[in-house]
Amino acid sequence: MLDTINSPDDLRRLELDALPALCDELREFLLNSVSTGGGHFSSNLGTVELTVALHYAFNTPHDKLVWDVGHQAYPHKILTGRRDQMGSIRQKEGLAGFPKRSESEYDTFGVGHSSTSISAALGMALAAQQKGEDYHSIAIIGDGAMTAGMAYEALNHAGDLDANLIVILNDNEMSISPNVGALRKYLTRLLSGRMYSTMRESGKKALAHSKSLSKLVKLTEEHMKGMVLPGTLFEEMGFKYYGPIDGHDVEELVHVLENLKKISGPRLLHILTQKGRGYEPAEEDPCAYHGVTPFNLQTGLVASGKKSTPTYTQVFGQWLCDMAEQDARLVGITPAMREGSGLVAFSERFPQRYFDVGIAEQHAVTLAAGLACEGLKPVVAIYSTFLQRAYDQLLHDVAVQNLPVVFAIDRAGLVGADGPTHSGNYDLSYLRCVPNMVIMAPTEENECRQMLYTAFQMDCPTAVRYPRGKGIGLEPQAEMQAIPLGKAVKLRSGRSIAILLFGSLLVEAQTVAEELGATLANMRFVKPLDKAMIRELAQSHDLLVTLEDNAVMGGAGSAVNEYLHEAGLTVPVLNLGLPDNYVEHAQREEQLVACELDAVSIIRRIRAVQDGRAQVYSVPQLSSAGLR
Repeated sequence: MLDTINSPDDLRRLELDALPALCDELREFLLNSVSTGGGHFSSNLGTVELTVALHYAFNTPHDKLVWDVGHQAYPHKILTGRRDQMGSIRQKEGLAGFPKRSESEYDTFGVGHSSTSISAALGMALAAQQKGEDYHSIAIIGDGAMTAGMAYEALNHAGDLDANLIVILNDNEMSISPNVGALRKYLTRLLSGRMYSTMRESGKKALAHSKSLSKLVKLTEEHMKGMVLPGTLFEEMGFKYYGPIDGHDVEELVHVLENLKKISGPRLLHILTQKGRGYEPAEEDPCAYHGVTPFNLQTGLVASGKKSTPTYTQVFGQWLCDMAEQDARLVGITPAMREGSGLVAFSERFPQRYFDVGIAEQHAVTLAAGLACEGLKPVVAIYSTFLQRAYDQLLHDVAVQNLPVVFAIDRAGLVGADGPTHSGNYDLSYLRCVPNMVIMAPTEENECRQMLYTAFQMDCPTAVRYPRGKGIGLEPQAEMQAIPLGKAVKLRSGRSIAILLFGSLLVEAQTVAEELGATLANMRFVKPLDKAMIRELAQSHDLLVTLEDNAVMGGAGSAVNEYLHEAGLTVPVLNLGLPDNYVEHAQREEQLVACELDAVSIIRRIRAVQDGRAQVYSVPQLSSAGLR
């Protein structure tokens, strides 16, 4: 049956009782597709029936589906004409891992970060009112994403409006309500049906003249519903609440969605689903199967290889535990990324000093500020792309007060298959302008450990930013030593060309330096810069090349340019880094080639400068007239 579904129009031609069989086929397709090519897994298995029901009940793309985060949107892609392209997902020039407006008209809103769906869907609903158009806007959000303040800001606003908005709360951890029973299913169908809706609205009109009676009826209704339904909070916020219902009963979902279409104003449907549904290992451990590389579907195991060196995330996790053993003031904070940021061992060994705040990056940073005010030493473990969401708090709550908060910034630079929404390409630029900040960028694993230790010893805000995955394969040493503040090290002495390296492109820089006979300096600190090293290299070389896995605009290379201008040094500078465009999903090595940051491209670009075929930054010469 699935082979005949090339669009939701094909889906809507099926009889309702055919949908369970279609869901079985769709789940089997997902199992085979993701186990072969990798990608997000358990979340997608849990939304098969919901996705089928939504496209069956609503006239998409005229009606707007807005998926939160997008981890669960693979079934949506399959049903909207992209089934045969699923083998290319998250690969270069293939399908994106998240909904993307330029990819399909069914992808109404591009996502990648959590808790944006209600705001976006409300905007679309209000746009329909402004334009005099008639369509439904449906936000699909998980209970995890409901931990973010942005979701509640949108609910608070929507509840005060008469917008044609439906919010589907996909509760896949059963953290809000118990299992579904026959009585609960009956109540939900009753409450979403036309008879109940008509009676409620008619009753409100009839009692409008009597404030006391109207208030009494409203209170009675809310308290009676509160006894059998956990929707009082949403009702108080202005939503008509329905549920919870079984999110794996596709026919029941269609019935309820059809009823909700006939009701006006903001509505919230609460459904219960199971992450990893239909694949036992993922049902038992949905977190482990959240995002997967290709694996054996029969065993659930990835092919084992030889012992590997630790990733940067693992280096951080080990340092955090070691540092906590030494200093009781250390506390660890994460915004819902315990596994991704390497805090599992720390959370188990030091549970009283571990704080997972949910998907609430702003709160995480200000929480750290409060802890620091009282003499503790907070370490905020956060992805570069997620720290962007807490920039105001970093500026005003941490940096203005010069509080000793350590930001361990994971996934800095290019991140590969997750694409532009998850790339950490801007942290050097947005951190460098913040007063009181110290910023470090390690070139390898041991240096990362020592920089984290250095940051922890300081009495000001500090950031250590490191990339996703593995480094050069260097095993970190157990002993921890502080690095002299703002001091670079020369890794190779050469002539004519000097490469100033900031961060993780060490292998590429070493290859280029050997090929061109260049000097190579590991700058280590983006702020404060080693100005003495820059001056020395500027005075003894014909060309400086800055190299970073951050946006060129405003990045570490810009900091070098600023110092050269300040010092009146007139050496040409070639700034190499990430270009002024979003880098699409691909393997990280492919992204480096696309950005001309692989060794071959770097050599070509340097030689173009030497041959006069490319322009470089040069400090402008100011005459005395210019100074006046």
